[in-house]
Amino acid sequence: MTKKRWISLLVENEIGVLARISGLFSGKSYNLNSLTVGTTEDITISRMTISLTSDDQTFEQIKKQLNRSVEVIKVIDFTDIAIHMKELMFIKVNNCSEEDLSKLTRMHEIFDVKMIDYDTTSILFECVQTENRNNDFIGKLQDIFPNRIEVVRGGSVAVEAMNTSDI
Repeated sequence: MTKKRWISLLVENEIGVLARISGLFSGKSYNLNSLTVGTTEDITISRMTISLTSDDQTFEQIKKQLNRSVEVIKVIDFTDIAIHMKELMFIKVNNCSEEDLSKLTRMHEIFDVKMIDYDTTSILFECVQTENRNNDFIGKLQDIFPNRIEVVRGGSVAVEAMNTSDI
């Protein structure tokens, strides 16, 4: 059975590491849903957060291959543990009337997103939510404003939870 999975990698912060890790996935025809990477508190180490959909056997192969990679310091399987995860997304709604802009102003409060830019006919939202919550916002905007939205997603970042009562 395939399901959505998340891996966090600590890797050496060197030229070509991202290309080699992503190449490992493409070379085996594994499809990534998202991949984010950034330096950690130690500038010699980067953290990658990878989202993919696979079955158990394939996922175990992926983790083994990542562990064998020289640049990989640590592989953390986030699939079945409590984590805090957020995705950065921008959504622009175009060709808005005054009434549309009024609706969008109310929606930003309901979905807890920021209006970061606007003009007389467009509005730009910044969304830092879970992937599912961002999907809900996209769906609602597509229902109300079909063919008038632009979406830019940055992928999810995640960290293991310390206290699971807040998740």
